[in-house]
Amino acid sequence: MAAAVDSVAPVATLSRHFMLRSKKAQNSNTVPTAAASPPPAPAAPAAPAAPAPSPAEIESLKVQAGEAAQWKDKCLRALADLDNYRKRAAREKAEHSKFATQQMLARLLPVIDNFELALQHADQAGDPSAAKSLIDGLKMTLNQLHGLLREAGVEVVNAEGQPFDPQFHEAVSHLESDTHDAGKVIQQLRKGYRLHERLLRPATVVVSKGKPQPAAEPAAPAAAPAPTTGDKPAAC
Repeated sequence: MAAAVDSVAPVATLSRHFMLRSKKAQNSNTVPTAAASPPPAPAAPAAPAAPAPSPAEIESLKVQAGEAAQWKDKCLRALADLDNYRKRAAREKAEHSKFATQQMLARLLPVIDNFELALQHADQAGDPSAAKSLIDGLKMTLNQLHGLLREAGVEVVNAEGQPFDPQFHEAVSHLESDTHDAGKVIQQLRKGYRLHERLLRPATVVVSKGKPQPAAEPAAPAAAPAPTTGDKPAAC
């Protein structure tokens, strides 16, 4: 029994020695690793899932989507109509400004015809009475032209004898006058015209400065000083 124990002891010693050498070899071949990274942060808790919409809510959303599509279509149609209206208004405005004077020009044509007839009559007539006929024809044509202007709203600005008004009159000269007060129009050189309340052309006038001022009398010459008693008469 003792012999068996003694034979087993060396074997156990060799085994321990062999295991110690194996551990040393493993430790010498092992590469040092980096420091361990910190543990990851805990994940945030997941949000609770939204509850599924009910069939009534789904049907309401479908109805609202249909109404929104209808309103969108109406808005697009309204924008298209507005754009067409703007284009049509701009085109009509351009045509109106282009042909605004059409009626006025058409009414002026007979006046031109009358002037031409009067000139033809003056060229063909050889007797002195033709001058009177020409003057009468020109007067009738002028009256016709003034009537046409009155129909269009044009009025004559008569400034003769009126107080000077810078809104309707244009003064080209100021003269003294015995018969017109200061600021009154003495003579109208050219008539003025206005369209309703808007002035087309001011009347060209001569304005009075009032009565002429009397000329100042010349001053009397100064008298020579009288001789004093102490003065002696000059020797002859």
